[in-house]
Amino acid sequence: MGWLRHLLGDRVPADFDGSLDDGEHVVGGAAVEGGGYLLVTALGLWIPGPRRVGWHLVGKAAWSDGVLTLTESEEAGTAGNAVLLADKTPVRFRLPRPGKVPILVRQRVDGSVRGRHRKDLETGGAWFVERKVPGQDGTVLQVRPDPGTDVDVVKAIAEEAARKLAKPGG
Repeated sequence: MGWLRHLLGDRVPADFDGSLDDGEHVVGGAAVEGGGYLLVTALGLWIPGPRRVGWHLVGKAAWSDGVLTLTESEEAGTAGNAVLLADKTPVRFRLPRPGKVPILVRQRVDGSVRGRHRKDLETGGAWFVERKVPGQDGTVLQVRPDPGTDVDVVKAIAEEAARKLAKPGG
């Protein structure tokens, strides 16, 4: 591994005080205005704090006018083998020199999605997204109900969908 770092350089900033997992490598990074870094690894996006947001929990990432806006999702419950998600408040990171970070974030988020389906209901709806979880085999069905949608209805649909996905030829 040392020879690879020697060739490519160490992409971990000297003053980064996070703790990467064994075998976790930074593929791109950028300093955040006001302090800290956004670092891209195969396992997720490191944000100031520092803490890592797994790619499967990036609900949305938007790049505009030098600012990366991150909407992180949190696991709010389960419905059978499906995971119910709720979005946290979006956070904005101004990147004076973004480098490849916006492109790498888009690639990683898109790469985690294996399939998606929108289900509209009488009162609201939900997104059903099958995603790869970094560092794990297989996929997980994630369900993000719209605000105001009857969560019990969404749970019932999610349980059935997860059961069908688990069956060969589902």
